[in-house]
Amino acid sequence: MKAKLAGPLAVVCMLAGCGTATPEQPALTGPGVLTMQNAEPPTPGGEVGGASAEFDDAADLSMWTKLSDTEKDVDRIAKLDVNTTAKGAMYLEPRTSTWFDAFRGPFVYQDLAGDIVMHARVKVTGRAGGRPKRKFSLGGLMARRPGSYATPNWVSVTVGTGEEPGRVEVKYTQDGSSQPAELAVKDGWVELVLGRVGRAFVALYKEEGGQWKVARRWASTLPDVLQWGVTAYTDWDSYGELKNDAGKGNAQQVKGTPDLKLAVDYVRFLRPELPDYADPLNDASVSDQVLVKAMTPAGA
Repeated sequence: MKAKLAGPLAVVCMLAGCGTATPEQPALTGPGVLTMQNAEPPTPGGEVGGASAEFDDAADLSMWTKLSDTEKDVDRIAKLDVNTTAKGAMYLEPRTSTWFDAFRGPFVYQDLAGDIVMHARVKVTGRAGGRPKRKFSLGGLMARRPGSYATPNWVSVTVGTGEEPGRVEVKYTQDGSSQPAELAVKDGWVELVLGRVGRAFVALYKEEGGQWKVARRWASTLPDVLQWGVTAYTDWDSYGELKNDAGKGNAQQVKGTPDLKLAVDYVRFLRPELPDYADPLNDASVSDQVLVKAMTPAGA
């Protein structure tokens, strides 16, 4: 069930004075407050559960579609396999590429509908190990409006090197205009969640051995059916003068110095559910702590 906007709330009021009559109760409006006790984790399985992949079998790759195949774009993936280059993982190595404004990069996905939690464990390194040395070398999760090359619309949460090394980047792109933000993160494996519930998109992350943190909440106008999947891109500086011309940049494979390897331990899809009164865009209604419980798998 999708979350709905909160409506008027019933309010219990005290009697006025010492009389026996109860005055008319004032009508108050505002968000309902979802408590930890009433919040429930997303449910596994169901119709979206079949899209999940543990990547312990090379055949798991057949579940995923390359965007460059379906929408006839330049293939900017240098290497893609499952349980081959990285044991028990999807491995994606991009060529020089980017996802920013109207620029397009690598993406493998599945078409899914409705409210979804996409949960993955990922590790990004440079091609020679360590942190990627080229700016905006990032890998992680994306949800994208199908067929939106002309007016790009998508949301992502990735990890790697942004403006600086050791960053989680969250980014909402609406009609070809990207709004990114970065947060510091430790090296190593990182768990990511990208989810939609009702009118909100949310991004969360957890460092190895750490606690879940809410990275961003966005109001969503994206359609019911989206492409949900994995992205990785690298080496923005090599675009040079093409940084100002997405059309020319998208029409060719830019030569550069790509420096990213992405390993994805698993991707799991779940169904979140919030009560009708809870507003995930209002932290007075759904606090970060409660949102974490509602948008991350039980025990994760």
